[in-house]
Amino acid sequence: MAEFSASVSWARQADEVFTDQRYSRRHAWGFDGGAQVLASSSPHSVPLPYSDPAAVDPEEAFVASLSSCHMLWFLSLAAKAGWVVEAYHDDAVGVMARNAGGKMAMTRVTLRPVVQFAGAVPDATAHQALHHTAHEACYIANSVACAVLCEPQLAAAQ
Repeated sequence: MAEFSASVSWARQADEVFTDQRYSRRHAWGFDGGAQVLASSSPHSVPLPYSDPAAVDPEEAFVASLSSCHMLWFLSLAAKAGWVVEAYHDDAVGVMARNAGGKMAMTRVTLRPVVQFAGAVPDATAHQALHHTAHEACYIANSVACAVLCEPQLAAAQ
């Protein structure tokens, strides 16, 4: 068993009343390696200027964590199978909608990884199998209730 931690810090600005809902949602995430990330509510949830569109919102972080976990497993599995990955890029998208219980939730995340291999390239079946196994192994995908779809593509060699 392992534990993972993050610190989340927010403070009210002196000129903000707070009870009128007119306060900044900008805050900071801190991680054990020292990384600091500017975070905020999504402008889809809280209008400007009370949210910061330049900051990472929890919904984006959710999608990024699924994409990142899948990629890390994929890279490990590809290396173990003897495939050399040259580059990996994913434009993942999460959909926020009402779930079966009528609550707003992330209801689907679609990963769209484009993988470029160096040297030998796995055929489409082997490539799909690597992504399937990565999805099955992904800790984050195993932790969520929404559908996580993967639509992988092979990148053309340079």
